[in-house]
Amino acid sequence: MSGASEAFGGKCLTHESLAEAVERDKKAGKRVIFTNGCFDILHAGHIRYLREARALGDVLILAVNSDASARRLKGEGRPYTSQDERLEILSALEAVDYLTLFDEDDVSALLIALKPHVHAKGTDYTAETVPERETVRSYGGEVAICGDPKDHSSTDIGSRAGPRRS
Repeated sequence: MSGASEAFGGKCLTHESLAEAVERDKKAGKRVIFTNGCFDILHAGHIRYLREARALGDVLILAVNSDASARRLKGEGRPYTSQDERLEILSALEAVDYLTLFDEDDVSALLIALKPHVHAKGTDYTAETVPERETVRSYGGEVAICGDPKDHSSTDIGSRAGPRRS
């Protein structure tokens, strides 16, 4: 998405535009929170997680896995919802200030570029198992675990829905 234009109510930014916005927010004294995920089928667990992450600071950045990244992570047949539709849905959420799409397997490069105060992850992680924890610690950031117990996975919802119909 690094060359894409800003979209979805101005919330969805290129990596370059996002870095500029984050710098302005930090200069204004705002606490920046960063989180990421596929958000393939939006459910109550996602909403609770994003609200809790947003409560940790003043600005919430949500980095969303691209279709290719989600497929590598979740397997063939995924994502169920295209990246453009996921971004459109997520842009409507009050808790989310900025969105950006990423194609990598993890968000380390974005974390280094943005240096958010907090990298928030869901309860399927602990502070010790967050893949990017050393990256966050390298620039003095914090890792936080947010949300309710992981019992609303998109994978489980998708398997309960049965096979896709054309």
